[in-house]
Amino acid sequence: MGLPTSYTQAYGSLEEFFGRIRDAQAPDKFIHQILKDWGYKSNNHRPFIPLLKSLGFLSSDGTPTQRYHEYRNHAKSREIMGEALKEAYSDIFLIKANPTEGDRELIQGKFKSYHNASDNVAKLHTNTFYALLGLADLSGKAKKQPVKTEETKIEVEPEKKESNNFIPELPTNKVGLHYNIQIHLPATKDVEVYNAIFKSLKEHLID
Repeated sequence: MGLPTSYTQAYGSLEEFFGRIRDAQAPDKFIHQILKDWGYKSNNHRPFIPLLKSLGFLSSDGTPTQRYHEYRNHAKSREIMGEALKEAYSDIFLIKANPTEGDRELIQGKFKSYHNASDNVAKLHTNTFYALLGLADLSGKAKKQPVKTEETKIEVEPEKKESNNFIPELPTNKVGLHYNIQIHLPATKDVEVYNAIFKSLKEHLID
């Protein structure tokens, strides 16, 4: 996902709030009235719902997901939160696999640059993240999405398909060679890396 846009000024209430999620019956739809019924009536509590969506606890229409239901298992709740954080805040974990308080300034800078945010908003993002981090166990392995491997085949000269019993006749003054080169491209968003690879191939193999 990168980094979510959702954050809350009421980050100090998140531990209690997720405790209520564990202990209360899951609703059909998580709406603002439920926040009020649970005692979270301030406007600062309203971002709890988009935060739940960012963490994969709610679908876009507010329906509790499988992750929401799994979190209600006290024995697994910290592991489930760790899995949710690794997915929602994946860019943070590219910087630090196990963020600590000593990384707070680094992480705040990441939020500031990623969202082009003010110092105050970046600080609220960071405080929200650390409040959730205190509820998580990062030692478990987050569910991995299948990774697609990009494979490019370049044929300098196309191969002719022949039957098993037929041997192609070559001119006496020319030997034919066929090359089948497979290139596994690195996973990067930097287009210049690909340009450099194909330029080198053109210079050394084609020209």
